[in-house]
Order: sequence, then C-alpha cells, then structure tokens
Amino acid sequence: MTTISADGVHLHHTDTGGAGRPVVLIHGWPLSGESWEHQVPALTGAGYRVVTYDRRGFGGSDKPETGYDYDTLASDLDAVLTQLDLTDVTLVGFSMGGGEVARYLGTHGSERVRAAVFAAAVPPYLLKSDDNPDGGLTEEDVQGFVDGVTNDREGFLDGFTTDFFSVDGTLAVSEDERRKALELEKSATPASLAGCVNAFARTDFRDDLARIGVPTLVIHGSADATVPYEVSGQRTGKAVSQAEIVVVKDAPHGFNVSHAEKFNAALLDFLGRS
Repeated sequence: MTTISADGVHLHHTDTGGAGRPVVLIHGWPLSGESWEHQVPALTGAGYRVVTYDRRGFGGSDKPETGYDYDTLASDLDAVLTQLDLTDVTLVGFSMGGGEVARYLGTHGSERVRAAVFAAAVPPYLLKSDDNPDGGLTEEDVQGFVDGVTNDREGFLDGFTTDFFSVDGTLAVSEDERRKALELEKSATPASLAGCVNAFARTDFRDDLARIGVPTLVIHGSADATVPYEVSGQRTGKAVSQAEIVVVKDAPHGFNVSHAEKFNAALLDFLGRS
C-alpha cells in the first residue's frame, strides 16, 4: 500500500488494520519498515493497529534525489497520518525516526497524537557546536559518514551494522540478524543515504522537544555506542515535560532486536498507561 507525500512521492506502508488504537512505527537509518518485525506481532497481539512505512529513499518507497530534510520528512509522516485518517496515535521513532517524531510534534502539533516514544533516538541535537557542546558528532564525524556511504558503501555499512548491534565489540544478535539488517539498506540510493546523514547529524530538535505536550517515553540502551544515551536519550528525557525514561541495561543501539522482549515489555507498559 502507498500514501502520497505533499511533493508527490509514493511512500510504501503496511497497516495491520483493526479497531485498536494506532501505533505508527518509524524506522532508523539505513533500514526500512521491515526492521520492526520483532515489534509488530507483539503490538498486534495486544490489540493495537500497527502502521509502518518506509522513509522516502528507502525500502519500497520512491527514491527522489531531494527531500531528505526533517521538515519534508515530517510532512511525509503527516501524509501517512492524514491519508489513513489516523487519530489517537502513538508515534514510535527509532534512531533517525525519533527526528520525525520531534519535528512532526514541533511543527504539526498533537491533534492526531496521543503519545510519543523516542527509542535510541537522535534528538535533541547530535552535532557538536559552541552552543551544543554535549553533541555526539563532530563535523569530521559527519563527513566520515558521508564519505563512507559515497566511496565505500558496502564496507562502511558492514562496519556500521556491526557496531549497531554490538556491545563492547561483541555482537549482541546473531550474524543472521545482522545480515538481515544489512540487506535492508540495499534498496537505498546514494542521495538518500547521504542526505539522511546530514539530516540526522545536523538538525537541532531542541525547540521541537520543548513544544511536546503529550505523554512521552524515552527508551535507550545503556551500551548504545551509535547514539549514546548521555548524548541523546538522557537529554531528551530532560527536555520533554512529560517524559519518562527507561534504560535497558547492556543493550546496544539495535536493541529492538537484541533485547526485543525487554523493549516490547516497556513499550506495551507505556501504551497501557498513556
């Protein structure tokens, strides 16, 4: 199934349907909506209607050369919510997907939204700067990402997915699970890979977080070396007025796979109370 963005981009989505409260799952970089395979059965089993979609440039969605900025990506999310006529929604953003949650609520408001979840998410602001000394990425780091996906895509993403699922240099998932994630990036284009790096690394979400007025869960792995808790989750929890924080001990960045049982339990507990 597809929805159509404001600029005509077709966005592939899946919708379990049903009368339950909707939960919209927004994937990380460089994955697709299929990366939520450990969460969808748990949520549908608990009676929720689950919607996933592929960010433009990834999975089954169209792959334009432009539009990889968070204003456009939040507009894409708005198109999904509007065209499926979803209300009373819980938005769940993993890693880069947390940026869509923040920017959507900061610019489009919460009329359709009941609650928000930031899972190992990139807000409030990853880039180190004079007014953001606690950011996690330098300009050199960002350029290294862009150069990696441009000049040595296969090698760079192989290393990235290893770190994504590792704790202290040891994989916390099976090699099959790691390769499954690596497979998901193959449909992405050079423009979408590099464009999204610049988006998640350089976007300041601090004003967006200050505008969030819905119940919010911040869930993060304590051993996340890709988006460290101290850089993002901890700061987001302090910035959002109604946030609660769950830290999963010894969990890497990809903890919705490596620690799926604990991740799902925390998510379902929050959904049940929000």
